[in-house]
Amino acid sequence: MELRNCKECQQILRGRTDKRFCDDHCRNSYNNKIYSSEENLLRIINRKLRKNRKILQLLLGDEQRIKISKVKLIKAGLNFEYLTHTLMTSKGQCYIFCYEYGYLEIEPGIFLIVKNRLNTPISAMEKN
Repeated sequence: MELRNCKECQQILRGRTDKRFCDDHCRNSYNNKIYSSEENLLRIINRKLRKNRKILQLLLGDEQRIKISKVKLIKAGLNFEYLTHTLMTSKGQCYIFCYEYGYLEIEPGIFLIVKNRLNTPISAMEKN
């Protein structure tokens, strides 16, 4: 019979042949070590994305779209480095989105904030 060791503490395992850990503590410790750094990075990024979305949502309010200065966006705490996707219009304009809320620099220092309703092309939003 082949001796197997716990993946976490290296103690000899007894019992089932498919057992990989000696107890729940070792199993949890092992999995926490493996997934903690990657999961923590994702958690940090998602927190920043949600914050950006909330800022855009609050600034837009009930409006279809608004114009706002870059200074106000920065004061509100918008981090321009975090986005979920971009959309290029037929006119060559590139909207930057954080989930369903997006912005477009329409002139230096002035941004247009929009909400992209599900399955609504940007061209339709431009006409409103």
